[in-house]
Amino acid sequence: MTPKQIDKFCAGLPAATRTVQWEGVIVFKVGGKMFCLIAPEDHSVGCISFKSMPEHYDALSRSPGFRPAPYLARAKWVSVDNPSSLTDAEMKAYLKRAHAVIAAALPKRKQKELGLSTHAPLPR
Repeated sequence: MTPKQIDKFCAGLPAATRTVQWEGVIVFKVGGKMFCLIAPEDHSVGCISFKSMPEHYDALSRSPGFRPAPYLARAKWVSVDNPSSLTDAEMKAYLKRAHAVIAAALPKRKQKELGLSTHAPLPR
């Protein structure tokens, strides 16, 4: 997927909001909490960064094409410098999971307010 396609996909996720911060980085949030960053070329955060499931972070951050996300690795984020190294289905699955991890961590009241299911399991 291209960054433009990723932008469009993330914008379509439930209750997702889009802002631009930090020298042109596109930031996607759910409930005010970040789940994906799309950076301009040559930005230090990497092309695409997203939240990973904590139990998958160590393996994912060492996988080919991935690296710990600068500034956000301690929060279990990874970066992908070349998003075309993943299939569209893989990238969409990672982004859906990032969204779901953040949404699941929101208070139940906030989830309900945003119309998010409080009973849906995280995608694996």
